[in-house]
Amino acid sequence: MMNDKRELLRSLRIEPDQRRDEASAPPRRRPPLTLVSVLLLLVGGGAYMLGRASAPEPAAPLVSRPSPSVTGAAAPAAASPAAPAAPRASGLIASGYVVARRTATVSAEITGRVQDVLVDDGMVVRQGQEVARLDDTLARIDLELAKARVASAAAQIDALNADLKDAERILQRISSLSRAANASEAELTRAQARADTLRAQIKGARADLEVARITVERQAETVDRHIIRAPFDGVVIDKNAQPGEIISPMSSGGFTRTGVCTLVDMNSLEVEVDVNEANIGRVRPGQPVEAVLDAYPDWKIKASVIAIIPTANRDKATIKVRIGLAEKDPRVLPEMGAKVTFIES
Repeated sequence: MMNDKRELLRSLRIEPDQRRDEASAPPRRRPPLTLVSVLLLLVGGGAYMLGRASAPEPAAPLVSRPSPSVTGAAAPAAASPAAPAAPRASGLIASGYVVARRTATVSAEITGRVQDVLVDDGMVVRQGQEVARLDDTLARIDLELAKARVASAAAQIDALNADLKDAERILQRISSLSRAANASEAELTRAQARADTLRAQIKGARADLEVARITVERQAETVDRHIIRAPFDGVVIDKNAQPGEIISPMSSGGFTRTGVCTLVDMNSLEVEVDVNEANIGRVRPGQPVEAVLDAYPDWKIKASVIAIIPTANRDKATIKVRIGLAEKDPRVLPEMGAKVTFIES
């Protein structure tokens, strides 16, 4: 037993010669780490692809199709006729301003001093309403003078008629005496001439009376012209004159005003835009338009093309287009900026 153990220990023992041989032997080379990593990746990728190939593909979801109605009310989409194309924006956009087609500077037909102004800025007036009055003192005096002339002409006619009646009675009596040879031919001639003269004077007096009456009408019209009235329904946007100022229908220099106020018809508002002449072929009368005011960018107003002005601006190479608004709204004011988009149907 002891001998066996000694033999075992002797076999495990390393001799010095053997140790020197192992030390002098070249070291064993280990495989580089990079090569080992590549091999592991290739092995893992192959296993993954093999697993994907062996995995079952998921089944496609079933789509249920609606069964056709028994009454045939719902027809397939392919069998229905093609719907008309909805209007769309053409991409042509133009800018311009809100303008009034009907605006006027209200003035008198005669020169005079303003006595009273009956309107103010922003006031709504009706056609024929008084907006101002001029001093008509002299005009009324002239009117009374013309009426007096009418009365004088009428009184003169009455006097001549009375004289004519007397002259005709004398003429009739002398004619009777002349037939009885109791009056001379000269007396008969004088009586006849006097009656004829009175008839002519009455005719002239009647003409003078007609002239006097026409003068009265004319003078009454002159007095009425001292009252300035609105020519149409509208809104006063500017008050130009004050009481005491002199106004005239024509400019005469100095401090003379040419108008009392500026009146605008709000029902005649429209938009005028300038379209580049290269794009005018895309615009036609009656074409629907969508207008947006700069003051209300979220408010889209339906409109349409009224007319294309048949002339071009040489400096800007544009053509003016009139746009009519489909709705009237108090928010739309003259000279507001606007942009319009032309719609293609």
